[in-house]
Amino acid sequence: MRVLAAMENLSIQGNLKGLQTLVEPCQIAMENGARRALIPIENRRQFLEVSGDVAERLDPIFYSDPQTGAMKALGMT
Repeated sequence: MRVLAAMENLSIQGNLKGLQTLVEPCQIAMENGARRALIPIENRRQFLEVSGDVAERLDPIFYSDPQTGAMKALGMT
């Protein structure tokens, strides 16, 4: 079974925003069994800060809008 973690902040208005850092959320997701991470495209550079061990085990799925993210999470793109 493949576990997917979503890495984003949800505002009160319902908008999805990127995270300040991906290091800790990615580490925690990996430790809890995630194999893929849904990450806003604006956080692409922050993924370079993730340790090699985490980056090797966690496949990033970058998306630009929620609909695209959902389609990629379902494997429909």
